[in-house]
Amino acid sequence: MKTDDLVRALAADAKQPRAAFDRFALLALAGCVAVTAVYFFPLLGLRPDFAGAVATPRFLLKLAVVTLLAVAAAGLLLRAGRPGAQLSPWLWVAAAALATLVIGVATELSVAPPSAWLANLRGSNWLFCLTVIPALALAPLAIALGALRYGAPTSPKLAGAIAGLAASGIAAVFYALNCDNDSPLFVATWYSLAIGFVVLAGSFAGSRLLRW
Repeated sequence: MKTDDLVRALAADAKQPRAAFDRFALLALAGCVAVTAVYFFPLLGLRPDFAGAVATPRFLLKLAVVTLLAVAAAGLLLRAGRPGAQLSPWLWVAAAALATLVIGVATELSVAPPSAWLANLRGSNWLFCLTVIPALALAPLAIALGALRYGAPTSPKLAGAIAGLAASGIAAVFYALNCDNDSPLFVATWYSLAIGFVVLAGSFAGSRLLRW
């Protein structure tokens, strides 16, 4: 066999497992969304004023932030299962989510009187937020970690954290449809904490479950 033929054969062999993982990971992400929906709609459902809320800038900003985060985390999950894959393209999407939230917080601080800042940050159900997002993320986290076991992540802790980010990002999108606290201050504080808990749990689990 000529050298060029050998190189082409090795490249083809490398692409096959990668394509198989990509298909499996996409199915796993679809499963994460489906499982979360199965839990969310019967137990929580849409907020009572959903039809009116979708016309308000603060609700749309909240939904944009968590949706961008979920999309970025899903893209990172696909890359995390491939050795040597570049994460940077999806990190830019995550940065866009953060920038959108920062703009929302800055706008609220400039518009709302200082006397309202603490009330907006606390909201009416911060403890519910801290509980529900991790609870909704449990099954998706297990699915995402299972998908990564079919890949070859070079950093188990980082891959596990990305699985946690994907799971909690999906959970946050659904929870945002029920949550009646639309303040960017509330989202920046309590959504971030809830998502952070799941990311830490994913990192811990990944360091043990995703070792080669």
